[in-house]
Formats: sequence, C-alpha cells, structure tokens
Amino acid sequence: MKSVKISALTVLLSILFSSFAFNASAQVRDYRFHTVFIYNFTKYIKWPKTYQSGDFVIGVLGNSPIIRELQKMAARKTAGMKRQRIIIKRFNNLTQINNCHILFIPSSKSSYLSTINQSYPRSPMLVITEKRGMAQLGSGINFVLRNGRWRFELNQNATTNRGLVVSRNLKRFAIPVMGR
Repeated sequence: MKSVKISALTVLLSILFSSFAFNASAQVRDYRFHTVFIYNFTKYIKWPKTYQSGDFVIGVLGNSPIIRELQKMAARKTAGMKRQRIIIKRFNNLTQINNCHILFIPSSKSSYLSTINQSYPRSPMLVITEKRGMAQLGSGINFVLRNGRWRFELNQNATTNRGLVVSRNLKRFAIPVMGR
C-alpha cells in the first residue's frame, strides 16, 4: 500500500514539474515574441525630438523574465532613425522611472498603471502592458492572446497624449482600443 502511495505521488510530482517546465518554456517563448514586437515599436513610433538622441531606454517595472530577452535584443540592435543604443533598466519602484522611452509593466505590476499615468501624464513614454483590460485603462499598447496568437491593442488616445506618433503601418496591425 505504501509503495502505491509513493508511486502515485511520484507520478503527480512528475506531472506538476513537467507542467511547470512547459509553462516556463512557453513564458520564455512568449517574452521572445513580446521582445520582437517591442523592437518593432521602436521603428514605427516617433518620439519627440528631445528623445531622438542619446540612449534609447526601455524600462521594466519590477522583476520579469522579459528583461533577459530585452537584454539579448539590446546587445544586437539599435533604435530609431538615429540608431540609438538600447539600454534596458529595471525599476524597483515608481520613483526610479525617468527619461524612459518605453516602460513595460508585467501583469504582476498592473495595479501601478493608474499611478504611473497620474505621475507621468505627459511624459513621452510608451507604456506597454500584458494584462487584459489595460489598454482601456490607459496603457499605450497591451499584449493580448487572440485565437492562440499574440497580438497587441493600441490605445491611440494614450499614445497621442504622451506626444508619440504611431505610424499608419503599425496601426494596421493593431487592435484599436478606446481608452483614457
């Protein structure tokens, strides 16, 4: 009887660990897609002139697996027409955020979106989120999974209010969302 319980426990743990490994692998793959999208946003969104020179800063609020993928991309790519060097910064709290071109807010930090929008209302910063409903609440771009494929919602009001100009080509691929 004891060996049957141990065997059942072994099977259960094997399933849980393989499920975790699959989910972790899927999450890394998802963040690779997010990173490709984010890089392309640097090509199809125009920042104000004061943000078109110097380093191009992509910030991540908190700790997220996307940081590693963004760092790999930044080591090989440049941003914008003036080929700005891409720098990845992790912000542990809201007071650290400054002079950021893009701010990625992982789903675990989504509750900070409202505070970020209130604290930095006109900052030319593209706010990118990954949780359902965030574009309607004021993020510029929100990643969504539709029919098993990653897509992105675009809140034109949020990007325009921040002084960002989104190209028509990028708008064609976006899911338009009305929001703050």
